[in-house]
Amino acid sequence: MGLNIKPLADRVVIEPAAAETTTASGIIIPDNAKEKPQKGTVVAAGPGTKDEPITVKVGDTVLYGKYAGTELKLEGTDYLIMRESDILAIV
Repeated sequence: MGLNIKPLADRVVIEPAAAETTTASGIIIPDNAKEKPQKGTVVAAGPGTKDEPITVKVGDTVLYGKYAGTELKLEGTDYLIMRESDILAIV
């Protein structure tokens, strides 16, 4: 992946998973009712800080808080950049 961004310190860049478009029973969800995804893939990670080394790595699938991070768009793709502490779990 040719992502040309290098996060600093304990920052991580995440590509959010696609929002669900149908419910488990097959009902189609309109765009304005879709939940923000809370799961994504780490595409870049900073080096960490002296006191807090980074524990996630590129390729990890992670869960994060609903309103965590800052949205950014690079080359037509949406990403989130957040502190590693905003990540809740690796799945």
